[in-house]
Amino acid sequence: MNDPWKNARRPSARPPRATPLPPREGATAPPPGRGNDELRLYGWNAVQALFDKRPQALRKLYLVEELIPRLQPLLKWCVANRVGYRVVEEGDLNKLAATTHHEGVVADVLRAPMLELGDWLDGLPAGQPVLALWLDGVGNPHNFGAILRSAAHFGVAGLLLPPGATLALSGAAARVAEGGAEAVPLVRLPALPQAMAQLRAAGFGLAATLVEGGDNLFASTLPTRLVYVMGAEGEGMDRELAQDCDQQLSIPGSGAVESLNVASATAVLLAHWYGQKAR
Repeated sequence: MNDPWKNARRPSARPPRATPLPPREGATAPPPGRGNDELRLYGWNAVQALFDKRPQALRKLYLVEELIPRLQPLLKWCVANRVGYRVVEEGDLNKLAATTHHEGVVADVLRAPMLELGDWLDGLPAGQPVLALWLDGVGNPHNFGAILRSAAHFGVAGLLLPPGATLALSGAAARVAEGGAEAVPLVRLPALPQAMAQLRAAGFGLAATLVEGGDNLFASTLPTRLVYVMGAEGEGMDRELAQDCDQQLSIPGSGAVESLNVASATAVLLAHWYGQKAR
């Protein structure tokens, strides 16, 4: 077996191409380059969460020499499973990640498959409280990452994306999520009327979240199975969709600022449901 630290002191002079080693006999060959099914992750927690939950999704690893001791389990797994890795300079990682916020490690990985709504519903625990988020137009990767982090913290069962949504996990969102991207599955919704009907048939209430004009969140009783419907960062959520929901909720405040951004509002909404469930 190869020594995983054999080339540790021979960093590359330039960013290497993300070409994985040949697969083991009987394994599925990885794609020749990063496409729509691949994602470049960076940041310690994002890469470690991927390794903890889906190590088979790892296709290539790049790291600085200083992280070799800390990443020993991951490097040994790479050697045992013929996954390529390379020790590189800090500047190389800056180019690979297109940011300096990589914390010394970058990985090319396969995306987690998006679930269909029916499959997601079938996998939920029977008779248990469940919370989900319907993201109606959220697009900023940093907001998306912050939402994923809060969702993981409060045990959200899934992020529901409407048909035609272009939102997808990016390296920036995964880094901001600090590992939360691996804890919360993405779910593809069917057409709006069918999606609402399926969710209600499974016992979910739908709550539209409005900047203003909704009922006071903190004075509202929430169902134990709930989908919060979150609007876009700028224009808010679709008014017809809001009216079709079972509740319309707003977060009261001092009025010193116009509103919370979608990521901050999500954290407040999730915390309120979680606290109510715990009573």
